Amino acid sequence: MSEKKISSSRKHHLKSLMLAIAKGLLEQEVKDIEVERKRYMSETCQPLSLPGSMQALQELCRELHHKIDVTDEERYDLEMKVNKSAKEIEDLNIKVIDLKGKFKKPVLRKVRMSADQMLGALLGSKHKVSLDLRANLKQVKKEVKEEDKELRDVGDWRKNIEDKSGMDGRKKMFETEA
Repeated sequence: MSEKKISSSRKHHLKSLMLAIAKGLLEQEVKDIEVERKRYMSETCQPLSLPGSMQALQELCRELHHKIDVTDEERYDLEMKVNKSAKEIEDLNIKVIDLKGKFKKPVLRKVRMSADQMLGALLGSKHKVSLDLRANLKQVKKEVKEEDKELRDVGDWRKNIEDKSGMDGRKKMFETEA
């Protein structure tokens, strides 16, 4: 540890000196910009002299409108160039990111596929593989129990009532009783 540590008071003193120098540089820069602006205005803009006649004023207005149109066209052209350059920079940045391989992974969503479709997607269309999963299932035969027979007998009385309902059923009832 051959480096010497700076005391906090010395650090604050150096920081205040740096800020004072930066403040002076900023003030000088503002003054330079103002001087440059005045120089440019004196070169490009002539002092305005208003003529006394109406025709001369109209001519001056036409000249001013023409100058405004020219500067507006230049501003528009420069704006379009800036927008075009910004778009090119954005496209190049996207290409650089793509080349680096750092891109946002898309969110995967659930896809319902049958087993045959999944194997077809994995193996390609050359390999025809079909899995019939239902064929491999164990077949179970249903056994008829005695309880089920009793339930069937109970179901018969319902059929008798259905037969006796309606006009046909009532005729049968009277015919059997008589």
